[in-house]
Amino acid sequence: MQRRRWTTAAAAASLVALALTGCTNNGGASTKALSSHGPITIWYSNNEQEVAWGKAMVKAWNAAHPKETIKAQEVPAGKSTEEVIGAAITAGTTPCLVFNNLPAATGQFQKQGGLVDLSKFPGADKYIEARSGKAADQYKSSDGDFYQMPWKSNPVMIFYNKDIFKKAGLDPDHPKLSTYADFLATAKKITSSGAAKYAIYPAPTSEFFQPNFDFLPLYAAETKGTPLVEDDKSTIDSPAGKDVLQFWKTIYADGLAGKEPVQNDAFASGTSAMAIVGPWAIPVYKDINWGEVPVPTKDGMSADQIYTFPDAKNIGMYTSCKNQGTAWDVLKFATSQDQDGKLLETTGQMPIRSDLQTVYPDYFAKNPAYKEFASQAERTVDDPTGPNTIATLQALRDFYTKAVIAGDGDLDSQLKQASDKITQTWTAK
Repeated sequence: MQRRRWTTAAAAASLVALALTGCTNNGGASTKALSSHGPITIWYSNNEQEVAWGKAMVKAWNAAHPKETIKAQEVPAGKSTEEVIGAAITAGTTPCLVFNNLPAATGQFQKQGGLVDLSKFPGADKYIEARSGKAADQYKSSDGDFYQMPWKSNPVMIFYNKDIFKKAGLDPDHPKLSTYADFLATAKKITSSGAAKYAIYPAPTSEFFQPNFDFLPLYAAETKGTPLVEDDKSTIDSPAGKDVLQFWKTIYADGLAGKEPVQNDAFASGTSAMAIVGPWAIPVYKDINWGEVPVPTKDGMSADQIYTFPDAKNIGMYTSCKNQGTAWDVLKFATSQDQDGKLLETTGQMPIRSDLQTVYPDYFAKNPAYKEFASQAERTVDDPTGPNTIATLQALRDFYTKAVIAGDGDLDSQLKQASDKITQTWTAK
């Protein structure tokens, strides 16, 4: 099981179309709206734990603010949250706040004129940066402002099934998974022993978000935090990019991962011995004797140096909101130290704040399985924020599907072409 926000490539195309039909503005917030107070509406995820947190947060706010009450609901049903939001922006029916914004879609929502520039609120940048530290920088838009509040992350690591490792004759308490060579040797031992059909099974499908759960975590680790796009140029045509791609190409060429989509959860069913997952997986895989390690790097690296993909969801404020002053106050209330602690307690997801383990020592003492994820949350690289992020990720995935999963053609020459296409896609007007 992996958390996914889009169900089909068609949904991605729908959001692109919505972005193109929407008008562009620079934050859509009038001075009057920024300072207006009164009732607001919000949407939150339909995830059971997040609904529980959301209802409790709303109840606490409403009890203290009877003239500025929140009306809350789950994000309306649709092919994806992002398609629903994009359509609502076009129709002018967005709520004031959505607690379920995919960072990769932020640039398109901004281009549609749907998002309020949070940096226009007095003290906003200071508040966001004080809470989230350096991690906040990657969520700024190209103009240097915040159109999304960094909220929560699910930094991905490697889960492995200790029982399958033991069956394969491997040490389940000290797995050799830190270098590419060791990971491949361990993976081959798993499949050759018959302990599991596959060593690992990332989704081999073609949706734009899939690189976030195979290529990009390892690329972030190998480069110690380099994003996919930097200074408007693709970064992947590099020795580190080639090493990560060759690692995954070997995984597929040697039959260590499946190339066909699966209907069930390959890790839960025992079809694969490993999975790339975030802390949401801890309760999901409670019946599996699992362990966790950071994603591998070519030559190995200490855990406290390794970066990964955060699988974050943020909060957006929408320009159709009339009482944006209240919405900003609610946003700060919902991301306060107290509410972040309640979010952690209720969902096990990591609030994007720089002092996580220090502020919530009791939680991590009672829930030691989450400690490594909390540490990993300090070192993440998210998708770049821009109007063409989704198309850019799709260009990466199209190349990866052909060159890595299918293994067709010369990797080096295709990488150069793919890197150029990523740059062209990112900078397209």
